[in-house]
Amino acid sequence: MESKPHLLLIDGMAVLFRSFFATSAMGHFFPNSNGIPTNAVQGFARHTLTATSIFKPTHMAVCWDMAAHTFRNDLFDGYKANRPEPAPELLPQFDMARALSEEIGWKNYGIPGMEADDLIGSLVCAWEGKADITIVTGDKDLLQLLRPGVSIAFMKKGYNIYDIYTEERFVEEYDIPPHRFVEVKAFTGDTSDGYPGVKGIGPKTALKLVKEHGTVEAVIEKIDQLAPAMKKKIEADMDMLRLSKKLAQIHCEIEFKETIDDLLLPEFCSGLRDHLRANEYSMVVRQLDSLFPAIEKTTV
Repeated sequence: MESKPHLLLIDGMAVLFRSFFATSAMGHFFPNSNGIPTNAVQGFARHTLTATSIFKPTHMAVCWDMAAHTFRNDLFDGYKANRPEPAPELLPQFDMARALSEEIGWKNYGIPGMEADDLIGSLVCAWEGKADITIVTGDKDLLQLLRPGVSIAFMKKGYNIYDIYTEERFVEEYDIPPHRFVEVKAFTGDTSDGYPGVKGIGPKTALKLVKEHGTVEAVIEKIDQLAPAMKKKIEADMDMLRLSKKLAQIHCEIEFKETIDDLLLPEFCSGLRDHLRANEYSMVVRQLDSLFPAIEKTTV
């Protein structure tokens, strides 16, 4: 029986930001000969290369946010409004990282107005059942994408420590199906994304409501059956509750023209190393030599 492809999906922006802060906190930016910092872009490439060595995918794609403004900002002005502007040392590295990712040969996706989460979700839905899928991210919102054949590897420490979630683990911990996680987020809101949910409802209460009723809409429908204090909280923030669900929901309707072969993992040939050296990505070359030493010797 022919085995399924194994598709690795990389949350490019999450890896890039993590790589930047891992070294910038110590004042290390690794500028090139033009004085342009490269700590984030080289960290992104090294982290992604390590992920390919750990998870051993056959196919791969990197998903990017293309701008700060998305359709969620049109729904709610406060969406991610509390986040500081990127550090000046990081700003030039956004385009550099996407360019390097393409030069290495990884398939890249980015659509203005959409978030990387939505691209990842759409790719999961496009290849569900046709491929085993591993998602590398730091964003717990993606838990709602768990299903048979899909796992999420949350970055923890260094380049090779991950906290891996499967559908089975999620159900064991939360006692709800993963697609209901968005209902929990609707009640609790998300301080990092800047939307409040319902004031006074925390994760435990939100989870209890979802276990008992299933959805935000079902809770609203039976609001007169709730305890008076709970009813009062929800009624006070009813509009924000509905809006928070829209903001938390990952959209999976983006259509892709590519075949699975367009996402094949590239070979890391000696020509790539020469290109990386010429562009002063010496740490990426060292990572390649460490992780894939046999490739250079056997590939013409």
